[in-house]
Amino acid sequence: MAERILIADDHPLTRGALAALLTQNGFLVVGEAADGREAIECARDLQPDLILLDLSMPDVDGLQALPRLREAAPGCEVVVLTASGTEENLLAAIRGGAAGYLLKSEPPERIVSFLRGVANGEAALSGSIARRLLDEVRSGKGGQSGVPDAIASALSARELEVLLLLDEHLGTDQIAKRLYISEHTVRSHVKSLLRKLGVSSRRDALELLANARG
Repeated sequence: MAERILIADDHPLTRGALAALLTQNGFLVVGEAADGREAIECARDLQPDLILLDLSMPDVDGLQALPRLREAAPGCEVVVLTASGTEENLLAAIRGGAAGYLLKSEPPERIVSFLRGVANGEAALSGSIARRLLDEVRSGKGGQSGVPDAIASALSARELEVLLLLDEHLGTDQIAKRLYISEHTVRSHVKSLLRKLGVSSRRDALELLANARG
């Protein structure tokens, strides 16, 4: 079944190009919005599987719209597509519940691939964006809150987020709410990160993290 997608961008040409690209690649474009307010209304009415969201829009911009989109359509994933690769916007979008953050400079086939990944529960991050997020997570803002390279390099961006939330002693339901994903998806990420780290339990993963931090 085709993934149902809503495109929110204030440039008609961009919306048209994205709609054509996604339709050609098996997605079902169910709606288009020119600003954040319209996107929220469309999300509530259409309940899409995915929302492709531009950050720079009039009236209500993408970052302001993000949490309201998640409330309007709890079952959808939001992917930010923007020309802005600033660290501030990246982290704000991820904390606001975005499942992905892609630059408009990405080749069309990469955008399609990323969106398919998000539809399957993966985090979508442009290469340069992913590196910036990894740098942020690895360095940590709270002394020993970062993730050493030996562990960070083995995990995806979303798996790193899950590991750090496990380190805050959050349960599956709490992590799901924090990241705006389902508990099933959280368990999938935990299973994946345990496999990649070569451990069999959450406790073992946190012990590995503590030992790596020294």
